[in-house]
Amino acid sequence: MTWLDHLLTAFYTAKWQVTPDQAIYWREIVGNAFGLGSALFGLRRSAWAWPVGIVGNLLLFTVFVGQAIGNDQGTPLYGQAARQVFFLITSVYGWWRWQRNRRTGHGAAVVPHWAGPRQRLVFIPAALLAVAACFFAFRAIGAGFPVPWWYHLTDSWIFVGSMLATFAMARGWVEFWLCWIAVDLVGVPELLHFGYYPSAVLYAVYAVFVVWGFVVWLRISRTARPHGSEDPVPVPA
Repeated sequence: MTWLDHLLTAFYTAKWQVTPDQAIYWREIVGNAFGLGSALFGLRRSAWAWPVGIVGNLLLFTVFVGQAIGNDQGTPLYGQAARQVFFLITSVYGWWRWQRNRRTGHGAAVVPHWAGPRQRLVFIPAALLAVAACFFAFRAIGAGFPVPWWYHLTDSWIFVGSMLATFAMARGWVEFWLCWIAVDLVGVPELLHFGYYPSAVLYAVYAVFVVWGFVVWLRISRTARPHGSEDPVPVPA
C-alpha cells in the first residue's frame, strides 16, 4: 500500500467522536464545505461551481449510504445518496453548458432569467408527479429497517427538488434558488432527526446564501434578460 493509499484510508475512516454513541465522519464536514463552495461559485456565476460541487457530491455519497457500506454513523438516507449520483451527471452537463456559454457569450458563463410560461407548465407538474412516483418506488424498495411513512416522502421531495434545482441552475433559471429553499425546508429537519448534524447545520447556512443568491440573480435578470426569449443566450455580465 502506497502513502497515497494510507492517506486516503485515513481520511475515509477519520471521524469526530462527539459522544460515546455518536460519531461524525470528517467526510461529511469536508463534503459539505465543498458544497458551500459550489454555492458561492454559483452565486458569482463561475463555472468552478460544477467541479467543486462534484468533489462534495462524491464525499457525501459515501456519507449518506451510512451503515449500508459499513459506516457506524447514522441511518442510510438513500434519497440523499441517490441525489449525489444525479448531481454528478447534471454537474457534467452544467459544467459543459457554462463553459460553452463563456465561449459564445463574450465571457458570461450564464445570464440569470426566469423560466418561461411553457417551461413552467412542463416542469412543475412533472416535478409533482416525480415526487409521487419516487415515494412509491422508495417505499417499495424499502430502507432495510423500520421507518415512518414520511421517511420515503421526504427523501422523494429532496431527491426530485435537488434534481430540478441543479438542472435549473445549469439553464440559468432564477427558480433554482427557490427550489433549494423548498429542499432545505424539508432536508434540515430530516437530517437533524437522523443525526447528520454537520449537514443539517450547513443546509441551514445554505438557506442564507440561497436567499442572497436569489436576490442577486433576480436583480441581474431584470437588466440582462433578452427581450422575446424564454431561454436567452448569454450576454456579458
